[in-house]
Parts: sequence; structure tokens; C-alpha cells
Amino acid sequence: MESILMDEGCLECCVRCLGGVPYPSLIATVLLYAGVALFCGCGHEALSGTVSILQNYFEVVRSPVDTLDVFTMIDILKYVIYGVASAFLVYGVLLMVEGFFTSGAIRDLYGDFKITACGRCVSAWFILLTYVFMLAWLGVTAFTALPVFMFFNIWNICQNTTMLEGTSLCLDPRQYGMVPLSDARTVCSGSDKFLKMCESNELDMTFHLFICALAGAGAAVIAMIHYLMVLSANWAYVKDACRLQKYEDIKNKEEQELHDIHSTRSKERLNAYT
Repeated sequence: MESILMDEGCLECCVRCLGGVPYPSLIATVLLYAGVALFCGCGHEALSGTVSILQNYFEVVRSPVDTLDVFTMIDILKYVIYGVASAFLVYGVLLMVEGFFTSGAIRDLYGDFKITACGRCVSAWFILLTYVFMLAWLGVTAFTALPVFMFFNIWNICQNTTMLEGTSLCLDPRQYGMVPLSDARTVCSGSDKFLKMCESNELDMTFHLFICALAGAGAAVIAMIHYLMVLSANWAYVKDACRLQKYEDIKNKEEQELHDIHSTRSKERLNAYT
């Protein structure tokens, strides 16, 4: 009998714990982490592959002086990726915690967590910050589409060269802004470097890594939109709950006043009868 009661108690505790989990925030957090991890991991490796392709096949060398060349830009982008991964790891945790507290506030208005004006301001601040991050991720997605388009053109030129014999096609990194206009690094079909680059797995791997990074950025945008919907709904629910709580407080206060008046009159009648 005691074991049955213990099992029922554990079952009720588990159901209570599962009922307090903010599942929409949890889904958005998982999607955010997956998108950021895919973007940062694949983007970092794709940038490393881009450096290897430029050095091995186009013979682009790093500038000896501190100038803003393509390698410096790639190093800056790698550090940006490190910062993005760290920042959104913390931001996802904050949004998840806010979801737990908001769900608790909606479920128990004046229990363990009390709804205050500060809580509503924090929710509104998260909505504004998430909206800004969504716009930022839209820009990142558009920026990530540029190397995808660039490597697609290179891959397409390699495919056309292998399919059409006798054609003369060239790859010039100057048209993508990778090297200065005065530095000619053209690689044309028929050369050993061109054939090695087109036949190597490095080009295909870098191309597909950039595609995965683009997919990760798109997943982060979807996660931000999901967070906006969740935060907006939670903020509206909390606002309505506050109004309901104020109404109940006023109602209880009026009932208490009526009860006090009724008690006072009853005492007066009892004293007059006595």
C-alpha cells in the first residue's frame, strides 16, 4: 500500500514538473542552438577551406604588412563566429529561464513567483532584443548567401569544363573582391592547378559547408521568430493575469468591507437587544 502511494506521489510530482516546462521556449531554444552550432561550426571550417583554396590553387599570399586583405577579413570573421557562439549560448539560457518564470507566473499568480511591473518590463525588453537579433540574423543569412553564390559559380565552371571539351574557362578571384585589381591570379581550364582544384574534394566540401552554414543561419532566424511569438504571448498573458489579479484584489477587499460592516451591525443589534 505504501509503495502504491509512493508511486502515485512520484507520478504526480513528475506530471507537475512536466507541466511547468515551457515547451514552446524549449523548442525555440533547441532550434536556436542547432542553427547557431551549424552556422558557427560549418562557417568556421568553410572559411578555413577558403584560405586553403586561395593559397594552394590561386597562390594568394598573406600581405606582410598590416593591411585589410582577404586573410585578415577571414580571421576577423572567425573571431566574430566565436563571439556569436558564446553570446547566443548565454542568450538562449536567459530566454529559457524567462520562459520558466513566465510560465510559473501565469500558473501561480501570487505563489512562488509574484508578477510585478519589473517582470513585465523584462519581458518587453526581451521582445525588443529578440526583434533586433532577428534582424541581425536576417543580415547574416543574406551575407552567408554571398559565398554560397560564389562557390556555386566556381563549381559550375568546373562542371562545364569537364562536360564541354575544348572550352576555355577561367577563374579570377578579382571579380569577387578577394585580391586587388592589380594582382592577377587567374586560373584557366587546361592548367594543372585548375584540374586539381576541380577534381579535389576540398572545393566540394567548402561549397557544402557554406550551404550548411546558410541553413544554420536560416534556422536561427526561424528560432528568433518563434521566440518573438512566445515572448509576445507570454507578455500578453502576464498582462491579462495582472489585470485579473487586480480585479480579484478589489473584489476581495469589497467583500471584506461588506463583511466588516455586516459584523459591526450585528454587534450593534446584539448590544441594543442586550
